[in-house]
Amino acid sequence: VQLQASGGGLVQAGGSLRLSCTASGFTLESYAIGWFRQAPGKDREGVSCVSRNGVRTYYSDSVKGRFTISRDNAENTVYLQMNSLKPEDTAVYYCAASESLILSLWQLDVEYDYWGQGTLVTVSS
Repeated sequence: VQLQASGGGLVQAGGSLRLSCTASGFTLESYAIGWFRQAPGKDREGVSCVSRNGVRTYYSDSVKGRFTISRDNAENTVYLQMNSLKPEDTAVYYCAASESLILSLWQLDVEYDYWGQGTLVTVSS
């Protein structure tokens, strides 16, 4: 069972990136998926979450209106489209899977069962 986050890179402020979260050894369809990020010297924070069926999505206030989470269960992939990026979005981004997430607790990392290795997003000013 393995999650992998990809798609990070270096982008100028105002630019866009799309992160992908893929799984091997299990199907993401059975899991709620969250995206978290951790900037140097800061705690890990929840950025976004999508329910198992994709109907419910959640965003932190810091990314609401700029980021969009989506899932393609046929491709076993969850995406995080990040637009209007700011230097403060610079962080390592992780995806995580939860089999029995209480959606109101989506920002708590302890609610997730599996984690990917992270992908670095750097936004230059």
